[in-house]
Amino acid sequence: MADIAVFPKSGKPPRAVTELAEAIEADGGDALAAFEEPIGGHWQVFAMLPLAKVEATPYQRDLSPAHLKRMVEVMKKLDRYTEPIVAVRSDGRYWTPNGNHRRAAAAKSGARTIPAIVIPEPEVAFQILALNTEKAHNLRDKALEVIRMYRARLGEHPRKQEKEFAFEFERAHFITLGILYEKKPKFSGGAFAPILSRVDNFLAKPLGEAIEEREERAAMVERADELVNDLVARGKKRGLSHPYLKNFIIARCNPLTRARKTMPSCTTALNGLIKSLSEFDLGRVHFGQVRDAAQIAAATATNE
Repeated sequence: MADIAVFPKSGKPPRAVTELAEAIEADGGDALAAFEEPIGGHWQVFAMLPLAKVEATPYQRDLSPAHLKRMVEVMKKLDRYTEPIVAVRSDGRYWTPNGNHRRAAAAKSGARTIPAIVIPEPEVAFQILALNTEKAHNLRDKALEVIRMYRARLGEHPRKQEKEFAFEFERAHFITLGILYEKKPKFSGGAFAPILSRVDNFLAKPLGEAIEEREERAAMVERADELVNDLVARGKKRGLSHPYLKNFIIARCNPLTRARKTMPSCTTALNGLIKSLSEFDLGRVHFGQVRDAAQIAAATATNE
């Protein structure tokens, strides 16, 4: 094993950790210490990695230009790098499930190496992505990240049930919306999230089968989106021009407002939404209703 510090000093790292430290050295990095983290007692390696070999996991969200710009500005002002990234090793490369913005900012600031906590178990990368708090996700970011993880898991474990990955995917409706965001980057998923979050559950089916049902659910949401977009376009021609109009129409057609003791299935709810949208009467809507509903929604969001 590379000549590195060990904490606690009386401890003996498992073979996987010593092999990881040796691999880091062989990759051109410096393994500085092997240590037991303080929560679960898992062994990890603290290292300086060659920045050229560090990259984002292939299934996480895209970089935010604004957030990246801010991080570069902070690094240059401090004239130092202060926070290690988290990484897992993959075929001589290093994926960072938590630290991609820091990685990119360090590269833009001229760094050649980057401090990292390297975890021996690559599977942990999926769990870290589910808990990533480096920068708050918007719905589009999160849904795209989840569907990318979903496709990665589908390739690796097509026979495992979807519900087995509930921790990693966090919310089932992120999968459905992710399929649509892949297809339509400007899709307004936030308008449908309140409904889907209540009825779109994880499936007790192998991923290889579950993806087909996910595609069907996404197609139903897409159909609902087409109907409401048509209603919004017609409403604007009548003078109902308001940014909340789409949400207003969906709220009026929401089949769950009538749900009481039992929640309908996802398919039943989406079919009900589509039916209500296809029958929606714009003639009974006036601008004041939309305006007042928008004010109530804004006040509710502020209180939450």
